[in-house]
Amino acid sequence: MPYSNFMATKDVTRTPAVEDYAKSIFALESRTAEPVSTNALAERLGITPGSVSAMLKRLDELGLITHLPYRGVRLTSDGRLIALEVIRHHRLLESYLNEALGMPWDMVHAEAEILEHVLSDELEELIAAKLGNPTIDPHGDPIPSVEFEIDEGNTRSLEDLPIGATGRFVRVSDSDPEMLRYLAAQGIRLGEPLEVVERQPFGGPLFVRFGEETHALGEGLARAMRVEGDESSP
Repeated sequence: MPYSNFMATKDVTRTPAVEDYAKSIFALESRTAEPVSTNALAERLGITPGSVSAMLKRLDELGLITHLPYRGVRLTSDGRLIALEVIRHHRLLESYLNEALGMPWDMVHAEAEILEHVLSDELEELIAAKLGNPTIDPHGDPIPSVEFEIDEGNTRSLEDLPIGATGRFVRVSDSDPEMLRYLAAQGIRLGEPLEVVERQPFGGPLFVRFGEETHALGEGLARAMRVEGDESSP
C-alpha cells in the first residue's frame, strides 16, 4: 500500500489494542512460515482465546489481517505497516531511554510499551537523528527504517547450537527484565564471542564460554539469546 494511503487510514484504525495485536502477530509470523494461531496469540498477549477471537474479527473488518480457516491469521500489507511503525517507535524509544537517559536495558521495554502508542512522527524523527539513526536497539533487535523495512539478519537461538559451535551473542529477548539483569550481573554483553562447550541432558543447562569465563545457562535463557554464527562452526 502506498505510504500516503497508509497515513490516510491511520486515524481510523490506530488504537493501542490494534497496534499491540499487529505487533504481536508480526512477531509470531517472523518465527514460522505458518499462519498465527489464536492460541499462540493468546499466550503471547496473556489473555483468553475468546478475547483474541473477538479482536481478530475486528482486525479482519479493518483489513489488517487475512483469516485462513482452521489454520490462523496473517497480516495484510496494511497490518504489516502498522506493526512495523509501532516496532520502530518501540525500539527507538528503548534506544533513547538507554543511550541518552542512561536507563538500564532491563527497564526500557516497559516504558517503551507505553510511549510507543503516543509518539508523534515529528518526535520520532528527532529521536532517530539525535541517536544517529541507529539500526539496532539495546537488545540487538533490528529497528525498522523510516520506509518501514526491516532486516532481521541471520541468527540462531543459542539453545539450538551444537557442542563446539562458535559465534557472537547479538540479540536477546527483552520480555523478561530478570533475565536481562542476570546477564548484566554475569558480565555477558551483546557482541561477545562465545563457544558452546557442554550440554547437560534432560533439559539441563548449556555451558557456554564467553571470553575466559564459562557460564551455565538454563534452557529458557539460552532460547532467548540469539547468535550470529561462524560459517565454519558445526
